[in-house]
Amino acid sequence: MPEQTLDRILGYADAGAVAIDVPDGPRLTYADLREQVDRAADALAQLGLGRGDRIALVLPNSAETIVLFLAAARVGTAAPLNPAYKEDEFRFYLDDIQAKALVVPPGGAEAARKAMPAGAALAEARVDQGGKVTVESDARRDSTRTAAAPGDDDVALVLHTSGTTSRPKQVPLRQINLHYSALNIARTYGLTASDAAMCVMPLFHIHGLMASTMATFASGGTVIVPPKFDAMTFWHVMQASRATWYSAVPTMHQMLLMRNRGERPPGAERLRFIRSSSSALSPETMRQLESSFGAPVLEAYGMTEASHQMASNPQPPGDRRPGTVGLATGIRIGIMDGAGRLAPAGDRGEVVIKGQSVIDAYANNPEANAQSFTAGWFRTGDQGFLDGDGYLSIVGRLKEMINRGGEKIAPREIDDVLLQHPAVAEAVAFGAPHPRWGEEVAAAVVLRSEASEKDLLAFARERLADYKVPTKLFIVERIPRTATGKIQRRAVAATLNPT
Repeated sequence: MPEQTLDRILGYADAGAVAIDVPDGPRLTYADLREQVDRAADALAQLGLGRGDRIALVLPNSAETIVLFLAAARVGTAAPLNPAYKEDEFRFYLDDIQAKALVVPPGGAEAARKAMPAGAALAEARVDQGGKVTVESDARRDSTRTAAAPGDDDVALVLHTSGTTSRPKQVPLRQINLHYSALNIARTYGLTASDAAMCVMPLFHIHGLMASTMATFASGGTVIVPPKFDAMTFWHVMQASRATWYSAVPTMHQMLLMRNRGERPPGAERLRFIRSSSSALSPETMRQLESSFGAPVLEAYGMTEASHQMASNPQPPGDRRPGTVGLATGIRIGIMDGAGRLAPAGDRGEVVIKGQSVIDAYANNPEANAQSFTAGWFRTGDQGFLDGDGYLSIVGRLKEMINRGGEKIAPREIDDVLLQHPAVAEAVAFGAPHPRWGEEVAAAVVLRSEASEKDLLAFARERLADYKVPTKLFIVERIPRTATGKIQRRAVAATLNPT
């Protein structure tokens, strides 16, 4: 059986088809991409890098980032990092993965350079207007070395969990995990060589790497790679690139809606669908997206430990169910009770998964592994339930549930109600300390038009049981999120410090 690797995905497409299109930048065909990956992989191998070596990438969204990701995954293990990290953050991540090399833009990533471990090789990646990628380094080279082909079980990619509730955990993803995930996502959405995906998610995150990029390569389509997400220029780029779909977090969708003046923007007419993942999408935001942009919105459920996608609402004519993340896609999903037993449909419990895209262990973390795996199932830490048709609803993170005198309250339920108010652009509920109840419900909102705290609480009181209505509501200018747009409920609580 042929190897199930990222390299194999690059062989599925027609050599002359466009693989990467950078607005106002290079365009690479699949033949170009394969050639550039070969050259970059050999350049990394000549620095003495090989199987198992962690190669850190601190690069912006670009053609060279995709080339270097694929090259690093072939030679050793790619370790993309957020370019916005500070020096101390880079030092933690580079030391944690024991990076053997650091790849940065020419003259850029100063904080990462300062944090580079002793003995690691430093390399710069650049691309010219013709799309030729070069890897330059002052480190010693062995020009006779070439990159060896990886095997299914080789670790291709290492990422960290977001670390919003605990120390970040190292997630090693094998070639076979990523290969399977890319094909799975492409099948879910019926992607073909005629599709073009707008990649607005960062390429240091599993969402951008797998949903926008590798799934598109698996279908032979084109990835449009602007340098970053910009709500002001988004539709101009969509129109010029003739993109047929995009995948984003709810924060990005909300930013596009806030700039929309009611008309369908130019560029939206070619959209087959809009995908949302990595954070909960409220039914109201889904309704507004479909009304404003005229394309079906497909909410999906993904996480790093599953090589991204685990479930998705189906594309039309399939049944899309707002408030759910859809049906399992290519893996098994169950609900587990507190005793480690699988629960029947309708019962709430912890969402558990198993399948070819799911990791078998965190790296160097036996305690996390003992807590995260039960009878072959990976425990996601999310609370949810399956209906009789297999559609999964996520209630919230188990660690974020609000416990008000024994009453367990899902913050997302309160978010969704507040977001139905026409003046509310963003909302996040969280638990605040209370001397008698242990916790009480608080919430923060960002407004798009004028509204008072009294108005918002009255609106919530009409739609929620009394014990779920926030006792404190804060009107703020912005809500803290991770670099990939996830809400940090604990960061909100710590910042506002309600008493």
